[in-house]
Amino acid sequence: MHDDAHVEGLFLAAGLLLLLSITLSKAGGRVGIPGLLLFLGVGMLAGSEGPGGIAFNDYGLAQAVGTVALCFILFQGGLDTPWVQVKPVLRRGLSLATIAVLGTAALMATFAHYVFGMPWIMSALLGAVVSSTDASAVFSVLKERRLGLKGDITPLLEFESGGNDPMAVFLTLGLVTLALHPEAGALSILPLFLKQMLIGGLAGLVLGRAGLWIINRAQLQFEGLYPVLTIAVALTVFSATAVAGGSGFLAVYIAGLILGNAEFIHKRSLVQFHDGLSWLMQITMFLTLGLLVFPSQLLPTAGMALACSFFLMFFARPFSVHLALLRARMPFREKAMVAWVGLRGAVPIVLATFPLLAGVPGAGVLFNIVFFIVLTSVLVQGTTLTLVARLFGVREALHERTPFFSEYTPTGHNRNEMVEVEVRPGSAADGERIMDLHLPPEALVILVHRGGEYLIPKGVTALQGGDAALVLAAGEELRVVREKFGHAH
Repeated sequence: MHDDAHVEGLFLAAGLLLLLSITLSKAGGRVGIPGLLLFLGVGMLAGSEGPGGIAFNDYGLAQAVGTVALCFILFQGGLDTPWVQVKPVLRRGLSLATIAVLGTAALMATFAHYVFGMPWIMSALLGAVVSSTDASAVFSVLKERRLGLKGDITPLLEFESGGNDPMAVFLTLGLVTLALHPEAGALSILPLFLKQMLIGGLAGLVLGRAGLWIINRAQLQFEGLYPVLTIAVALTVFSATAVAGGSGFLAVYIAGLILGNAEFIHKRSLVQFHDGLSWLMQITMFLTLGLLVFPSQLLPTAGMALACSFFLMFFARPFSVHLALLRARMPFREKAMVAWVGLRGAVPIVLATFPLLAGVPGAGVLFNIVFFIVLTSVLVQGTTLTLVARLFGVREALHERTPFFSEYTPTGHNRNEMVEVEVRPGSAADGERIMDLHLPPEALVILVHRGGEYLIPKGVTALQGGDAALVLAAGEELRVVREKFGHAH
């Protein structure tokens, strides 16, 4: 009976914390405070040194929660990233995910060693842990701020934040091994990097396509089982890759990218489900990490952590970004904006638990410094994104997705798909009547959304740039429609 009451009390605490976090995030959005900061704050207030008094110091559980949460956050990030936007920024994104991460880690390590006298291995660990931007922080803050950015800034940021976590994980794990076995030498971790990246990339491609094949051919009896199936796909891709020695984070992001850019049964509802699941994972992760920290232990390292944080924001990150994008044809102000959106979130805190669990000397101090850096990053960078975008002149109106209310579920061997296609200004379809476009006979324009109204199109209906059309077509016919509507392949 006592155990039942204990379990029920835990469920009550979890429910109340989630309710409080969601309520505060709505209020915080109105005054410009990022929801992630509020989630951390709620966790800290509920912790052993706050009014909540919940005693929690299980770093292993926190790491497990963070790892699972990041798996689903990266999977959803891939699902929500159109390949047509990623393809033009692929080279720049890979450069940011590698060169910028390495540059940030090296500069941070040098600063911590020479300014504060930290041993080289601890300085290097600090640099590695805070070297990557955080996918959950970037995705959620951009959505929360409803911030539209000019050029390729948004897809570049989203691809970077999803793709640079594997590099940071590799650096952290490699340096933890080096800290425990210094006789191995720094070059010994290079084969580990190549193995993780190659296996992770290959597994993401193969298992992502396999997952797509399974989803489209499962023919499950109940629609409610499809979200369970996609959860199983994400977990299998992540864990199978990790067991094989690859980067599960890279694999699950690539698998999400493959699924998100293909058509599969119940796609619209499944993407919406994973969006909600991603938010639940973010809130759970930040609440857990907030519970884990002891505010009283932050104060002794506050000065050092604050100096490291400002060095990271104002020098290490900008220098590394401009170095990685040195040959990229991007205006300086766009590169500067990419540098400023280098948000640090839960990923560095989760990574900081690895040296703690491994028993690396001084890891406790490192954890507190990293936590303080994350707090500062979310508070300073997260609250000023709109202001900085306006100062750099890179803000633009956010493209709103058309709220089409219908969904088409292909059955049997019918290869038709029903998708939303925007009519690009200046395209062949802009200003032309549907009958004059000579679309394939099998392609049907079912509905047109224009200026907040829905039009039932006829052959004499003239399309306009900015229209969103609901089109029913098979694969090849759909490709022709996309081309005429201004979507080059």
